[in-house]
Amino acid sequence: MQIKYTPRFKKSYDNLPNYIKKKAERKVEIFKENPFDKWLETHKLSGNLEGVRIAFKFNDDGDAIFLRTGDHDIYR
Repeated sequence: MQIKYTPRFKKSYDNLPNYIKKKAERKVEIFKENPFDKWLETHKLSGNLEGVRIAFKFNDDGDAIFLRTGDHDIYR
């Protein structure tokens, strides 16, 4: 699976603290192998979400498109 990044994602990612970026990089490697690995807690959006999240969707080719990142406000 390939991961594509929107300009909005790249901009929001660049603004994250380095320690968060390192955590995200580890999780992206797991995501590439299995986007629904239990450790990632991948789920459809609902309710109040906490912490830093990555919003993504799958395109028709099965690739992931990372839309944006941030706290739970990214879903509004």
